[in-house]
Amino acid sequence: MFMRTVSRVAVLGAGTMGSRIAAHFANAGIPSLLLDLTTDAARKGIESAAAQKPGGFFIDSLASRITPGSFDQHLRQISEYDWVIEAVSENLEIKRGLWRKVKELCGAEAILSTNTSGIPLRQIAEGFSSGFRRRFLGTHFFNPPRYLHLLEVIPGPETDPGLVGFVSQFAERRLGKGVVPCKDTPNFIGNRIGFFLLGTVAKIAVEDGYTVEEVDALTGPLIGLPKSATFRLLDIVGLDVAWHVGENLYHAIPGEPWRERYLLPEFHKKLMDSGALGEKSGRGYYKREGKSKEIHAIDLITLQYHPAAQPQFPEVEEARSIRDLAERLQKLVRGKDRAGTFLWKMFSDYFLYSAERVPEISDRLVEMDRAMRWGYAHTLGPFELWDALGFKTVCEKLIESKRELPAHIRTMLNDGRTAFYGSAGRHAIYFDFASNEYRGFEEPGIVLSRLKRIESNAGASLIDLGDGVLCVEFHSKMNTIGEDHFRMIHAGLEETEKNFAAMVIANQGEVFSAGANLLFVLLAAQNGEWDELGEMIHRFQQMNLAIKYAKRPVVAAPFSRVLGGGAEVCLHAAALQASAETYIGLVEVGVGVLPAAGGCKEMLLRVKDVRTIAERIGQAKVSSSAVEARELGFLRDTDRITMNPDLLIGDAKEFALELARDYSPPPRSQVKVGGEPAFAMLKLGIWSYRQGGYVSDYDVVVLEKVAHVLSGGRLTGEQTVPEQYILDLEREAFLSLCGNAKTQERMQHTLKTGRPLRN
Repeated sequence: MFMRTVSRVAVLGAGTMGSRIAAHFANAGIPSLLLDLTTDAARKGIESAAAQKPGGFFIDSLASRITPGSFDQHLRQISEYDWVIEAVSENLEIKRGLWRKVKELCGAEAILSTNTSGIPLRQIAEGFSSGFRRRFLGTHFFNPPRYLHLLEVIPGPETDPGLVGFVSQFAERRLGKGVVPCKDTPNFIGNRIGFFLLGTVAKIAVEDGYTVEEVDALTGPLIGLPKSATFRLLDIVGLDVAWHVGENLYHAIPGEPWRERYLLPEFHKKLMDSGALGEKSGRGYYKREGKSKEIHAIDLITLQYHPAAQPQFPEVEEARSIRDLAERLQKLVRGKDRAGTFLWKMFSDYFLYSAERVPEISDRLVEMDRAMRWGYAHTLGPFELWDALGFKTVCEKLIESKRELPAHIRTMLNDGRTAFYGSAGRHAIYFDFASNEYRGFEEPGIVLSRLKRIESNAGASLIDLGDGVLCVEFHSKMNTIGEDHFRMIHAGLEETEKNFAAMVIANQGEVFSAGANLLFVLLAAQNGEWDELGEMIHRFQQMNLAIKYAKRPVVAAPFSRVLGGGAEVCLHAAALQASAETYIGLVEVGVGVLPAAGGCKEMLLRVKDVRTIAERIGQAKVSSSAVEARELGFLRDTDRITMNPDLLIGDAKEFALELARDYSPPPRSQVKVGGEPAFAMLKLGIWSYRQGGYVSDYDVVVLEKVAHVLSGGRLTGEQTVPEQYILDLEREAFLSLCGNAKTQERMQHTLKTGRPLRN
């Protein structure tokens, strides 16, 4: 009875979690009823979700998909809803009291779930009927639900397995979640492991005298963790929330030898008692001071704030240049300095604790790694980190430190096992402690690294996706586009025409593409290599035209940042299968140039109002989601959006095969331009921006070049011109701007800092 589409949900509780859960259902196209003590409270929850940075909605208008209401007046309406999600405060009696009312009012086939982060489901459902318990389960979203991939799905003692399967599949596909099945144990997997790690870091800071700034420098992107690191994360979570979670866990696991780790240090409680609760109170481990908003950090001994210092770890600075995370970690942990000592203490406890929790909280280590990657945004989970440092190396170092290895780890070591994970052909395998052997496991979607490479160079590869679809994979740093990519895309188009039905442009790096190779452009401009630079732009343009008019369909699969030249590649594809979190834009004006690989041309073909195009290019507008990208003209109505990033390439492949069934290249485009009247209109707008102080004098120079291209040059009036005419204007304007010292200053600044320069 559960194998049906969920068309409407009711979310009970409009606090931080409930309102964000409702917002994410809205993102997925599913309307909801959001209830709280009062309708006004529910309405404020919706407003809060919209106002948060980054936003809870793909676009603000999606808030209209949520209907606010109150428990007293509107609870009866839940009888009309397919799924009821309870997200009230973490209090057992409050939850049970609400469920007593819900069970009398909900539909006979409605899915019933709680968003509890740690209260055992058996306690919530105790005393309820078997019919209730069969359709009751835990669905623990991580905050913010839009951005954190993890959804822990926890069956109760009597939950129908069919319901668990349906909810898991629905959440994976429609909500875009990475679903991790959990046992009904205290705080499940993510928070059990994650809060242990937080407590461990705090313990080391106290015992060995590390500062807040030192800890966060060592526990962030350096080791594959988010920028929020440790103390910034506690500020985001809320010091009171973290304390509450830790205390609850401490009392929930009376027999566990590590339980003291969940009681955060005394300095944490003192901060909390003083009203320093983190970001929500304006101060915690950090605060912003004065008009300049300078960041100050707390001294863990005196509890006084001081300007945040830049920690000095010489070996860390050397390690930062190592791109490969495993190699970087190995170097860091080998170090005998304060950084290496800290990291080894942290990792050793983290590894031992995680290993000891199998099979208590999870039968497989796969789920534990996924929970930390998807719920805490770690690059690697605990067992993946252990592999990165070397399974045997870590074991030997633990033994040298007189640490006791868990029994199943000793067995692995004695049997000569060398890693927790591996490959068997195209399939991933993990070590199963119960059977003492490797077993295969399903990965959420296509993993390019496991597939056959037909051809490869330093920047890109051709990969056979199977079923007649070829993939061009980018794999340069930040996937910046240059000669390697031009060659591989042309090779891919030729190979596809001969031997494949369709082609996909995709990758599984950090970003789809940060644009053209800016360093090459700058060096060519500084050296006066104008012919070479002009020829490079021409090849980029012709590559994009080849994509557009290929005899077989080309589907691009953009995700994350899709900037400048990366956006231009996508604009020329036959179709896009975009990740929901796609941040796409033509941002070239930020470095003092303009889109020159067909970006201006394609926007003229897609967006009819030239002023709108000029504003989007002139403001370097980047979409905040794929839904907004459609509003901005970067996606067409026929393009598709994938909620789950793990499924993106598989969806792109299926889309490409659909198109291939009856595909013919589009006819050559003709571009309508406005000529001199349009240029005059755009120039007037630029002048008004300058008068208002919104742009600099050099911005005016760049924007007038944009206006020149978008209006079609100095034509006398509205005309229709070939694509190549606009491409020639783009190239000429680009080269002209590259010759200006101020553009070169902008490029240098961006390459050095990653930020645009206003000069």
